[in-house]
Amino acid sequence: MQNKILKFEGGAAIVSAASVVGKYEYEGPLGDCFDLHDSTDKFGMKTWEKAESEMQRLAFNTALAKAAASEREVDVLFAGDLLNQCVGSSYGLLDFDIPYFGLYGACSTAAEGLMLAAMMTSAGYFTTAAAVTSSHYCSAERQYRTPLEYGAQRSPTAQWTVTGSGAFLVRRSGRVRITEALPGIVVEKGINDASNMGAAMAPAAADTLLRYFRYSDYKPEEFDLIVTGDLGFEGGSILCELLLAEGLDIRSRYNDCGMMIYDRKKQDMHSGGSGCGCSAVVLASHLYPRLERGELRQILLLGTGAMMSPASIQQGQAIPAVAHLLRIGNEAYVERG
Repeated sequence: MQNKILKFEGGAAIVSAASVVGKYEYEGPLGDCFDLHDSTDKFGMKTWEKAESEMQRLAFNTALAKAAASEREVDVLFAGDLLNQCVGSSYGLLDFDIPYFGLYGACSTAAEGLMLAAMMTSAGYFTTAAAVTSSHYCSAERQYRTPLEYGAQRSPTAQWTVTGSGAFLVRRSGRVRITEALPGIVVEKGINDASNMGAAMAPAAADTLLRYFRYSDYKPEEFDLIVTGDLGFEGGSILCELLLAEGLDIRSRYNDCGMMIYDRKKQDMHSGGSGCGCSAVVLASHLYPRLERGELRQILLLGTGAMMSPASIQQGQAIPAVAHLLRIGNEAYVERG
């Protein structure tokens, strides 16, 4: 089944998207695109974990408002984050009277949620599905590395966990269509450095892209953009090298959400951004509007996730990774003649 490309013939489209970010994200190149931001990163809460939950609540409410929809119109929520047991999502969306599926795809959660939402709406099980995710630099550092108070040195290959939340509403019809998806296969190549997740995730991204172009009718040049989320500068470079070794060159149209969200020269984020919120807010704030306007005709989005846990890191285990692929396009261009 590794060649099974899902085709949403019943129709699946993103009809609304919203983004909420913190201080450094707002100060980056995409700052003007985000819906909401907070320069304190606390969003009025007393803890970083509660702040992350509040970001999800704000992002989902904003997505509903943009679609002029109420929570009663949403049939199901697919949501997840980086925290243990996905408490950022379960607490953040607690007040919504909507059936809830908790997801853990690490940084691939936005793509995973959108894929499941597209599957369910295209098949007719639900009329409207929502995909929500988030990450927070402070809560992630405390869980996976060291508390901020330690002032630990960061490796040059380390990525900065994005403080942000993205929310999407999916229905069967709309201008920005999700037309295909290819679920990722878990890949592990012996990388056990939690400060080099780009290297751990790049082989999974290469595996998914090679499978997609092997089994689909498409070629890289037919896409305006092939974007990963999020390998950063280190992982993005490795991905392109791995693909070149297999005879596939995507460099002319490749980018990464972790490279797009921060200014590498002005902001000291080392290898770029990461976290569930990274690809979610870049898609919601920057790529989705461009697809809606037709500035981008169609793109491939690969959500890449390092499937580690605090325990696996402490035990020195290698980091498994996954990359889920979505083909997303403006309705005027996605169907070729």
